[in-house]
Amino acid sequence: MTASTLNRILNHSESIKELRKKVLTLPYEPGVYMMKNKEGKIIYIGKAKNLRKRVLSYFTHRGASEASNWKTSKLVSKIEDVEFLVTDSEIEAFLLESNLIKQYRPLFNIDLKDQQRYTYLKISDEKFPRLLVARRNREGKFMGIKGKVFGPFVHGSSKYLTIGLLRKIFKIRICNTLPKRPCLEYFINNCDAPCINNVTQSEYMSNVQSLENILTGKKSIDDFIDKMQGDMISASHRLDYEKAKAIRDTVSRLENLRSRQKIEHSISSRSEEEYIGIKYDLLQSKAHILILRRYRGVIRDRKKYQFDLIGDNSFSTFLSQYYYSKSSVPRFIYVNEDPGSKEALEKSLERIASHKVNIIRLSNRIEPERKQLMDLVVRNLSNYLSKGFEPALFDLKKVLNLKSLPKVIDCFDISNLGLSIAVGSCVRFVNGIPEKSFYRKFKIRTIKEQNDFAMIGEIVSRRYAKEDKLNLPDLVLIDGGKGQLNSAIDAISKLGLKIPCISIAKEKEEIFVPNSPFPTVIPKTSKSLKILQYLRNEAHRFGLNYNIKLRDLK
Repeated sequence: MTASTLNRILNHSESIKELRKKVLTLPYEPGVYMMKNKEGKIIYIGKAKNLRKRVLSYFTHRGASEASNWKTSKLVSKIEDVEFLVTDSEIEAFLLESNLIKQYRPLFNIDLKDQQRYTYLKISDEKFPRLLVARRNREGKFMGIKGKVFGPFVHGSSKYLTIGLLRKIFKIRICNTLPKRPCLEYFINNCDAPCINNVTQSEYMSNVQSLENILTGKKSIDDFIDKMQGDMISASHRLDYEKAKAIRDTVSRLENLRSRQKIEHSISSRSEEEYIGIKYDLLQSKAHILILRRYRGVIRDRKKYQFDLIGDNSFSTFLSQYYYSKSSVPRFIYVNEDPGSKEALEKSLERIASHKVNIIRLSNRIEPERKQLMDLVVRNLSNYLSKGFEPALFDLKKVLNLKSLPKVIDCFDISNLGLSIAVGSCVRFVNGIPEKSFYRKFKIRTIKEQNDFAMIGEIVSRRYAKEDKLNLPDLVLIDGGKGQLNSAIDAISKLGLKIPCISIAKEKEEIFVPNSPFPTVIPKTSKSLKILQYLRNEAHRFGLNYNIKLRDLK
């Protein structure tokens, strides 16, 4: 460890001590907390029923082991300051948290990343302005060409207009640079062709101003239609029938838009219901969500999301953020697991929806038809999660008759050259690839004689004695035969853990499994066997290197 690394660790330890002192002054009340980095920027926002108890848990060993993972540890390592806002209730905390996340877009919070929900529009700062979709970066700043930004607009709101329709209605150019001759947009009457001076800048800007009035809400669509109809009548009186026809076509587009909006607005949320399934990938510290919306018995929409399991990022936080970004909330939300603080969440959603909201966990006894639909959601999530894993792991699951896919495999080996130095090693493969941050090496402490069986039992016991249950492997592999396997199984059992365990004997590459007198033979050409061999060889290499290093130090 270098001096600079050591100083950084010591400085952070001092910072954590100071933070704990500050946290001990927080009230035992509901509210929202904001974590900042050394630049003073908010990197995470969370809610709590008890501010002091929740925030303090981030800086205690117990709190870290209960709900933490490596991503939460990364968050904690960046915290330099904590601020808070007290609320009257947990319901208010839900709403305030949603507001603040939307405002600050912290790096470690759930980011829905759904462009269909939030739409910002921009009128560019050019001689003949364009209408563009405005995009934001993680810091919330708008990117691209300068201009006036309007929004956000949400789907279904009275102000939401598709950018294509707005360009057509107000004859806004779509070209990046003005061409030297008119394009197709001019000939289909979607643009007045400022590129050939077919329209003056003041006339063009008049359309732009009308567009701004609509986007800012200064004028309604109804007001604009009335004005356009007046212009059409005036053009007709002047015998400018071509102009009158163009205005008539624009009015027709607006009338269709207004009718569509009225129909959408008349759809009762009572007729809608949403099915939201969640499954966790603890290997990647992520949650995956699939949403189906059903209207009058017909599935109308599906959405997929994922978010990192950091801090208080949870199912309830997702639901709060998701519905806060929507213009409507259905009366019935069906889920495959109850979100935390369910009653408070329902009350906070009712504030947004202005009607009663029911979050219902489906079971086989009630609503069998709806339960079947939820099963479909969960099955699709499972299929989605299984993609991207090493195919040989599926073969290994089948050959070994495992209940779940062995995505995480730990392998143990003993390395002793004589009786003077005996060491153990444990390596971990994730999805068939070495994950060196989970490699462990051991000096044998309790076994003094040449006894590989007992040594395996010691290192297996030490490896998992204090391990967070979220970090346990899906399968344990032992380098050795039946004796080493039984010793490892005994150690795991004494810890009260249930981890599938097998061993591989080098001479014939036989696989021993519990409760079977005969070894399992996997074809030598099988990639699943090659993964096990790779694990065994890596554990042997890692342990041998440690043994040699200790010998050199003697």
